[in-house]
Order: sequence, then structure tokens, then C-alpha cells
Amino acid sequence: MEKDARIYVAGHRGMVGSAILRILESRGHTNLLTRTSGELDLRDGRLVEEWFAEARPDYVIVAAAKVGGILANNTRPAEFIYDNLAIQTNLIHQAYRHRVKKLLLLGSSCIYPRDCPQPIKEEYLLTGPLEKTNEWYAVAKIAGIKMCQAYRRQYGCDFIAAMPTNLYGPNDNFDLQSAHVLPALIRRFHEAKHTGVAPILWGTGSPRREFLHVDDCAEACLLLMERYSGEEFVNVGAGKDIPIADLATLVAEVVEYRGAINWDRTKPDGTPRKIMDSSNMRQLGWQPQISLKQGLQQTYEWYQSQQANASAIHQSA
Repeated sequence: MEKDARIYVAGHRGMVGSAILRILESRGHTNLLTRTSGELDLRDGRLVEEWFAEARPDYVIVAAAKVGGILANNTRPAEFIYDNLAIQTNLIHQAYRHRVKKLLLLGSSCIYPRDCPQPIKEEYLLTGPLEKTNEWYAVAKIAGIKMCQAYRRQYGCDFIAAMPTNLYGPNDNFDLQSAHVLPALIRRFHEAKHTGVAPILWGTGSPRREFLHVDDCAEACLLLMERYSGEEFVNVGAGKDIPIADLATLVAEVVEYRGAINWDRTKPDGTPRKIMDSSNMRQLGWQPQISLKQGLQQTYEWYQSQQANASAIHQSA
């Protein structure tokens, strides 16, 4: 992408979008386009059309999405399927209509069948039933992939898609009602350290998950924008997974929580195992650089700084 190209990062205040924006700025890109959800509701097709006509972006990175953990997916399924379908549909269609040079859609590893062979290859998409606890989000993201492929086939659009594994890092969502497992663990252990009340975690702790730092994901996204142009979406994963129980122990160590860890086995575990085959991404020359423990320490430091800032604002109010 040219240094002066108009690059629109949708979802620039979220975890992935903000990481992509940071890297673009560090590389000298000078014409970055951003809009908050308050400034531009991406679910509103008319507003999105008007904005594209005015801004005329050359490149579009779709990092905007409604995301959340098991609890959020279970309790707000209509929001998860409607919001994500609307955001993707509006951005992809207007990118086509306004002749965007290239578009990257970001999805999620939850698009794959619940009982996929491991590690998960891109070709396993739509080969079995989805995990029930997040199928609303998964269906929306699958539709986004297929829409990119359809616009490529019919109109020749250079629209591509990347499927990251579980991401974490600065600007993650730490709201316990909607957070994914890793930020939720950080917050629970942080609060337990200060209250002395042992946290109760969902499930058995036996499922295995793969975690990738958001900065490594952002590097992969920009590499795809530079070097990849194909109909097949591309997995972006760390190449290692860890049982949730071991992850909890590691987070407790980073947070310096030394109390008990309790598990509510009546709550769902979700998919038993999920690790992606990211060999296609690695063939493009990408490798993750941030270890899980290093990334956890960095993320916890960021979380603490946010807590301190919030406390300072509250005290001065």
C-alpha cells in the first residue's frame, strides 16, 4: 500500500483495529481514515454509502465487529448475527461500488465446525455443525467470507479474508458480561487479589485454546494486504495451544494472585479443542514474535494503567 494511499481502518478503536493503526502510523502512512461508531454507524447502509462517496478510500480493513464470549453470544444472539451481517454487508458492497483497490475482512476461528480435526485447515469450513454457544457470530462471519469470495468471482474485486485465532492485548474488552476468556481471567484474578475472594471460573478447564497477541495479528494483516490476493481465506494462529486450566494458572502467576481457583462444572466448556493450521500464513513469511507469557505481562500492565487512569478521573470528579 502506498504511503499516501487513503486507508480506512473500520473499528480503529477496537483491539485489532487500533493495533493495525499503530503499525500503519509507525510505517509512515499519512492518510489514514477512521470514524468512531458515534460518527458513522456501520449498520446504516445509507450513511456508509454517503461516507464512501465522500472519503473515497483506496484500501479498506474491516476490523469492526460485535464480539464477545460465551455468555454474550448466548444471551444476545440477535445482536451478534444482525450487527455483524449489517457491518460486513455495507462495507463490502460500498467498497465494490466505490472501486476500492483492496479489502481485508477479519473473521474468527469460531467459523469452523465444533468437532473439527486438529489442527484446523481452511478447507474444513462448512464440513460439520458449529459450536452452539457462538453459532450466531460464526454464521455472520462465514457470510462475510462468502461475500468476499462472491464479489471476487462476479466483479473481480480484490477482497480477501483472514481468520485469526483467539486474540488478546491492549484495548481488549475486560467487561465480564462480554469478554473473551483471557481478558476475563485477567480481570477476575486482579479483583480476587484485591478482595481476597477466590474466583469461580466456568467449565472444567479442560478445553484447549490457542492465543495470539494482537500486534502479531496486525503484522499478519498488513502482510496479507501487501502480498496476498486469493479467494481462499487465510488462518492466522500462534501454532501452540494450552488447556484453559493451565492458562488460568499462568494468568494468576502474572497477576500475582496466590489464592484458590474454583471451577463451576455446571457451566459450558465450549469447543473441546481449537488450534489452527496457519502454514499458509507462514509461507508468506510471517511468524508470531510475542510469547504468551510476555504478551500476558504486557496486557496486564496495560489493564492496570487503565484502572489507574479510571481511578484518577473518578477521584478528580
